[in-house]
Amino acid sequence: MRPALAAVGAAGALGLGAAAAAHVWARHVEIHRYTLRELALEVLPPGTRTIRVLHISDIHLMPEQDRKLHFLRHLASLRPHLVIDTGDNIASAASIPVLAEVLDPLLRRPGAFVMGSNDMFEPQPKNPARYLLPDPRPAEMIEPKEPTLPVDELARRLSAHGWKDLTNSRAHIELGGLEVRLVGVDDPHLERDEIPALPDPAPALPEHGNVLRLGVAHAPYQRVLDAFVADGADLVLAGHTHGGQLRLPGIGALVTNCDLPRAQARGHSTWRGVPMNVSAGMGASPYSDYRLFTPPEATLLTLRARKPVARP
Repeated sequence: MRPALAAVGAAGALGLGAAAAAHVWARHVEIHRYTLRELALEVLPPGTRTIRVLHISDIHLMPEQDRKLHFLRHLASLRPHLVIDTGDNIASAASIPVLAEVLDPLLRRPGAFVMGSNDMFEPQPKNPARYLLPDPRPAEMIEPKEPTLPVDELARRLSAHGWKDLTNSRAHIELGGLEVRLVGVDDPHLERDEIPALPDPAPALPEHGNVLRLGVAHAPYQRVLDAFVADGADLVLAGHTHGGQLRLPGIGALVTNCDLPRAQARGHSTWRGVPMNVSAGMGASPYSDYRLFTPPEATLLTLRARKPVARP
């Protein structure tokens, strides 16, 4: 064999070996590397006490996922003041009672949730190459149709102890002198999102003035983020992207599965000046159960008071 051809063959073999190693890591190692990401933000009114918000998303639970269940049980030990769940909790109807049991300690704390498409429709095998398209949704996915999963039962379980269902709705939660005003939408990925109108008249500020406005969605489409900003949100929470699910060094997320810029596929960023956290989530569809350079996560946000603006 000529030296040039031998070099090409060696490079090809090396590339195939690297691809095989990456597949094994993504499919059998990283998908189980559950991580707690911590983030501190100054978004509360001056003088407000610090609170901890646990942001969970994209659990995609199957009943037999013992390591994921262990991580979910651990999260209760964080004792957050507030829990926000941004959807895609399950991957089968059988997962609902298992999820409710493992989340029970968190469900008894103040919280709120929205739904994602995988809370409504059972996952199906797909051509993985579709994920790399600008919009991987088949046309029939966003046509109105009845859910194939018992989403009403899931909502009932999640709200059994007081969590607020933010499906195209508003709610408020009192946290010891802080009023949390929440606005949420149904899944934008299915084009079911409708920003609910403000009550008329709009609620007045409480006497102490301590209000936190949260915008909550599953999929962070730009139209929804713009609507939250226009609504006066102090902080936006979303999921759906899986952090890109496949990330490459020096490139980052290959896709976001929506129109959010790839650079904002996970973690803290801002949208038109408003802080935003996009959770990379805890799982993936059982038909694409792998991750590369974006381990499954939950996020503990420590929210602190903004520094008072000095008067001239």
